Amino acid sequence: MLKVRTLFTVAACALAATAMSPQPASAQGVTELRFHTFLPPVANPIKTFYGPWAEKVNKASGGKLKVTIYPAMQLGGAPPQLAEQVKDGVVDIVWTLPSYSTGRFPKVEAIELPFVATDAHATTLALQDFQKKHLQDEFADYHVLLLHVHDGDLFMSKKPIRKASDFRGLKIRILNKAGARSLGALGASPIGAPLPEIPQMLSKGVIDATILPYEIAPAIKLQELVTYFSIMEGEYPRFHTGVFSFLMNKKAYAGLSADLRKVIDDNSGANIADEAGKNWVAIETPGKKVMESKDKNKFYTIPAAEVEKIRAASNAAIEKWIEEMDEKGYDGQLLYDDAVAMVDKYTKKMN
Repeated sequence: MLKVRTLFTVAACALAATAMSPQPASAQGVTELRFHTFLPPVANPIKTFYGPWAEKVNKASGGKLKVTIYPAMQLGGAPPQLAEQVKDGVVDIVWTLPSYSTGRFPKVEAIELPFVATDAHATTLALQDFQKKHLQDEFADYHVLLLHVHDGDLFMSKKPIRKASDFRGLKIRILNKAGARSLGALGASPIGAPLPEIPQMLSKGVIDATILPYEIAPAIKLQELVTYFSIMEGEYPRFHTGVFSFLMNKKAYAGLSADLRKVIDDNSGANIADEAGKNWVAIETPGKKVMESKDKNKFYTIPAAEVEKIRAASNAAIEKWIEEMDEKGYDGQLLYDDAVAMVDKYTKKMN
């Protein structure tokens, strides 16, 4: 079972409520859109995508919009509160993970199931189709700017994972329920926690490993905190990914003039998915180079035969998820089959 740590306090909630006003700020014809996220300001996604995105929107609006990024939860609260903050209009835009909001976005988990995703580019494009067909109701409380995914590998602090049995006994930080069940089937203890908590958890031995993109690792100094890195043999043997959500408050969007809504539309969804997918593939390389820069760090490849054992263990997690979707009144098998087919379609296009 996924162990969820205590992620926020009453004091943090109070800070979030008092630090922000309920409507976009406007002054002299300029509307400020407050963009709140847990990412630190040095993180690659801010430097390579969301910072440039904000600048592009500001410029395209002729200065009528001012997107201001507040990283590292500067406006208060804790990462699991972001979806609620933007839904309630406490902030205007957030970048967060659906998995932080347990039970709110169950259908999007189909993309996060083991070995469904391939690379961030193809999977992000597939996610646009999946969203259009299956997720309109799930995100009805939001104006969705983009859903996308990341790449990533296994990072270990104490011992490498080189075969399926090496998972046994490890405490591994994981993003979502589907990944947690797969880890449990492999004999690991999955632990849920937001990104900012990872360094302390590693330092204190609360976790032994994490599954993470290379691109974000330098921002939390993982080159110093972990020693072993493992990838799985094969072209696209993705054990795990996480869906990211770039969301806008519906009233904030509706309150914009038609020309400003068009600026947002031109920089949303299918119009930026290709760029986003390519970006999240590209930023893995410099992130990995930082990990490789330390002589102590060692890199391993899990052989194909062992990957098949990991796949076999993961089947139970997929079957359980399908069963749960059926119990909620959804067609779990259809959701899973569509996720696999859509990702496969775009992966083949990329090759």
